[in-house]
Amino acid sequence: MKQLKKFFWPVIGLVAVVWSLKLLYAKLLAEVATDPSVKAMLKTSGFFSDLGIIATSIGSKLSAIPAHSYLLAALSTLVAYAALAWYDRIALIHLDRQKGISWIYVSVCSFVTYALSHNIGASVFSGGMVRFRAYTAKGLTGAEVAILVALCSFTFAFGTIILLGWVLLWEPQILKPLTSLSAKFDLGETPARIIGVGLLVLCALYTIGAWLHFKPLQIGGFKLVYPRMPVVARQYLAAPLELAGAAGIIYFALPADGNPGFAVVLGAFLLSFSAGLLSQVPGGVGVMEAVFLAIMPQIPATSVFAALLVWRLFYLIIPLILSLPVILLFERSQLGQATKDIEPPSSILKH
Repeated sequence: MKQLKKFFWPVIGLVAVVWSLKLLYAKLLAEVATDPSVKAMLKTSGFFSDLGIIATSIGSKLSAIPAHSYLLAALSTLVAYAALAWYDRIALIHLDRQKGISWIYVSVCSFVTYALSHNIGASVFSGGMVRFRAYTAKGLTGAEVAILVALCSFTFAFGTIILLGWVLLWEPQILKPLTSLSAKFDLGETPARIIGVGLLVLCALYTIGAWLHFKPLQIGGFKLVYPRMPVVARQYLAAPLELAGAAGIIYFALPADGNPGFAVVLGAFLLSFSAGLLSQVPGGVGVMEAVFLAIMPQIPATSVFAALLVWRLFYLIIPLILSLPVILLFERSQLGQATKDIEPPSSILKH
């Protein structure tokens, strides 16, 4: 049974690859089906015809975006994923386990983690599975990996709170257009600014806790250590950088005419992406479109759809495609190691 357990995770990895390919096809299909005429064509076609329709539909939307916008969107993607790798590094520093784990290893692990979790949803499970496989191979315990996953999730939430607080302070009117989606957003500019200040105060309180060196929380044999100032300082840089990079993809893909500015695009991204994560809708399909169309009525809907398609391609789909060979290679190496660890029957007889 002990030897069989070594084959369990490689098999899970292969299942994840197959599931991801199926998800990728479904995501592209859902993306192009937003056009009623394309949706009608898909109903009467087969699998290979669907692939052709998907390629044609996506190509027509993307051809309207200039080349320099793609370049800037690609650079924004690199910034976002570099910052996501920093999340993991920060968590390793917090655990004091960064020694012996290279930046390249952390970056690849982070890239695969977020490529899967952003697309599949259930980020704690899907991302936790990848990190568990990668970091236990480097000597971390299951409890340490759990803390690492939790701190990475918290870093994202921390960045969202910081940036949303600033957006509500500088662009409090961003909530008004969302009243068409829900009356709960009908707050007025002053209450919106008060909420923004409240969010920033929460960040300040968290920072004060690190500055005062709050004592670790002991739960039985488990010790939960409050992040120290060097960790918090890095979170202040990494989290906003990642979110700004992700929002930058959409900002650069939008047309110049009618573009409301980066602050508004960032606010729309924070509101829609967070809502998509909370609803566990992979890629925020439908949620992001509704929020962006409400906040940016001056931009043609087709241009908004094209910009969000670029974001999904750069931030979700291309990373997912690139991550699949990495998973296969890693699990192949682990499977090979598990095979080597099984002692041949002939040697057992000799003993």
